[in-house]
Amino acid sequence: MSAIRKQSILSTLVIYAGFGVGLLNTYFFTKEGLFSEEEFGLYNAFIAIANLLASAANLGAPYFIYKFYPYYRDHLRFDKNDQLIVSLMLGAMGCIAAISAGIWLEPLVIKKYATNAPQLVNYYHWTFLLGAGLLLFNILEAWNWQQQRAATSHFLKEAGWRTFVLLLIGSFSWGCIKNYDTFIKLFSLSYPLIALLLLLILLYRKQLPMGKPLSKVSRRLKGSITRYTTFTYSGTLIFTIAQVFDTILIASVLSNAMSKVALYSLAQNVASLVQVPQRGVAAASVAPLSTAWKKKDMRTISQIYQRSSINQLIVGAGLLVLLLINYKDVVSTFELKSTYLQAFSVLVFLGLTKLIDMGTGINSQIIVTSPKWRFEFNSGILLLFIMLPLSYWLTKKYGITGTAIAQLISIGCYNLVRLFFIWKEFGLQPFSKKTLYALLLAAGAWTLCYFLFKDSSGWSALILRSLTFMAVYLFGVYRLQLTPDVAELMDTLRKRFR
Repeated sequence: MSAIRKQSILSTLVIYAGFGVGLLNTYFFTKEGLFSEEEFGLYNAFIAIANLLASAANLGAPYFIYKFYPYYRDHLRFDKNDQLIVSLMLGAMGCIAAISAGIWLEPLVIKKYATNAPQLVNYYHWTFLLGAGLLLFNILEAWNWQQQRAATSHFLKEAGWRTFVLLLIGSFSWGCIKNYDTFIKLFSLSYPLIALLLLLILLYRKQLPMGKPLSKVSRRLKGSITRYTTFTYSGTLIFTIAQVFDTILIASVLSNAMSKVALYSLAQNVASLVQVPQRGVAAASVAPLSTAWKKKDMRTISQIYQRSSINQLIVGAGLLVLLLINYKDVVSTFELKSTYLQAFSVLVFLGLTKLIDMGTGINSQIIVTSPKWRFEFNSGILLLFIMLPLSYWLTKKYGITGTAIAQLISIGCYNLVRLFFIWKEFGLQPFSKKTLYALLLAAGAWTLCYFLFKDSSGWSALILRSLTFMAVYLFGVYRLQLTPDVAELMDTLRKRFR
């Protein structure tokens, strides 16, 4: 657990540093006088389409690495390991197929988006370059995680990528980039750039084996690999579709679509802060879970599951309350466009969605590394069947708030089913009485801050409200001993300082 905690903390700090840069980017995108709502909306639509393309094109390569790396590690010399080269070959084939499909579907894209989102149609082909770069990065990132170096790829994806975007924004504001046309085309190079950097880092560390395919391990496990990657690829592709469907749907069915995408994306970006710890925990847990399943070590799996749940819930609940109690003051104090106040209700529902996903622990990582990995596909199908019609109906009826409500209902049902499955199949569940204590503590601290500062505004209110909440909440977490990791971390820090 100490290795997971170390990597989780390091990855989380790196990701938060990246999100700090990301918030600065969001500030420049949403403040008066630099970018329009339509331009910010197009930027976020680009990211959604790139994620969809990367997921469609990977053909299960990252999940192949997650699941089978221990077998390659234990039975092949490192320089003879062909797992990475096989993964890259899969990605290359998938990328060619996905781009070909994208070109074939172009007339449909024009028909659907030309009226409400003409900007997206104009730059459609540039999304292919962004998606291809993300695909390569995701495969290399999966390999990097298995080398127990998750913080490196997190730094590139979260901090490095956002810093590149910040440089583009600065160049645009200073006039070095003359127009938005040049800006968005340069932005399409951002994911290819960080993929190239990760490739060079792995090469420098001599962690880039290119064993001749197909090795004896690949041949022996060919059937298992094919079955596993097919199911997990299908399941995670479905989940990705569910994740980006909201942005794509808004652009398709609502008038003045890119402006609506901008409002929704701001709430989405802010809500993503709540989920940052999940990324670090998930990345650090994959390798130990793969090894524990191989050894049938259920005690370790249970411990990882329960600690991931309570740790993520504590941080996620605290962050969500902190964001909600300060959102309106942030918009006015930082002089963002007043139209972004309309995104508050969206933030509430999306924030609760993220909290549910975090509080239920690392369900996905447990399932995809377990003998019952096929359920990843089945649960993804269920999510899609709930989310697609519900999102379409609620978006048409209530606009972007309806889209966020659909996300909350769908992800809630999705995680409930997965919780029940893991409990039924393996006798594992992530909750304890401390789960309830954490929720009550967050609610109590929110209530206190609401009544203390409900008539205050401006910088003083932001600072005092935040400090009061953090002091009450962190003191409560420590006194109630909600997670053993707090005590262990404090002991580690004391030893270091001594």
